[in-house]
Amino acid sequence: MRKTVLIALLLILLPAGRLSAQFATGQQGGGTQSSGSTSDSTYTSYTLKRYFSSLSHRDSMSIGWMLGGSVILPGTAQIYNKDYWKLPVIYAGIGGMLGGGIYYNSQFKKTGNESDRLARNLFFIGAAVFYWGQMLDGAVCYESYRDHLPGRATIYSALLPGLGQIYNKEYWKLPIYYGGLAAAGYFWYYNDLQYKRFQKNYREATSPDGNYEGNLSVDNLQYYRDYYRRYRDYSIVATVAIYLLQVIDADVFATMSEFDVNQNISMNVEPAVIEPLNYEFTTNYASVVPAGSAVGIQMKFKF
Repeated sequence: MRKTVLIALLLILLPAGRLSAQFATGQQGGGTQSSGSTSDSTYTSYTLKRYFSSLSHRDSMSIGWMLGGSVILPGTAQIYNKDYWKLPVIYAGIGGMLGGGIYYNSQFKKTGNESDRLARNLFFIGAAVFYWGQMLDGAVCYESYRDHLPGRATIYSALLPGLGQIYNKEYWKLPIYYGGLAAAGYFWYYNDLQYKRFQKNYREATSPDGNYEGNLSVDNLQYYRDYYRRYRDYSIVATVAIYLLQVIDADVFATMSEFDVNQNISMNVEPAVIEPLNYEFTTNYASVVPAGSAVGIQMKFKF
């Protein structure tokens, strides 16, 4: 359970490296588009004072900073987006689910009843869903002057794999990423199951009070235990790699969608007079061209 929670937090926080570039540009999404001279000065540090000023709507905030605030303090994205009516829903949902999970966890410790254990897990999962939902809602409702925001695509894929590709309208990539995640997740589950099986048998075979009745020797049990543990770790690495790949893919292609791809490609060839780079090394010939110059062919490419 602890490993699953740690991996989930890792998957949420890893894309922050890419989003940090957007944290620095406070004017990326909010407000109006700045001029060229102003855009050079936007790469300044974004202080906590400016962050709280943005929450009070006296300044703009990038979508990256908004997500960071929602990770630390749920509901701040809704405050920035002026969706105040959502705050009671978020806090009641997270608080109620956490309270129920804590209650049934104490009941499970007292009674050991599996129904209490199931209820505890469901309540904690419900709290995680509310927490995840308020981050996704903040990204969806974030207003920007740009029609296609790369930061939004990055957050979408970070919170829900494949959603960034849907935002970029690259639907053909969904089977690739979901197939890769499904395969890596299956091998993760299978190798972990086999590892726990041989780990249990190994402990029974090496314990004086063990009741191991299998046909495999202790050395074979240790070999298979280490084998499946190693490939379980490989499966975890593959799962994280595929997840990060689809996040990077969503961000890169959302950024490239803003490039002007003009089909007007042409080449123009014409005669030209080529001026020398340094007149000190030229000879003054008496001709129709300037001294030290030469006649050549000039090619111009337009794309």
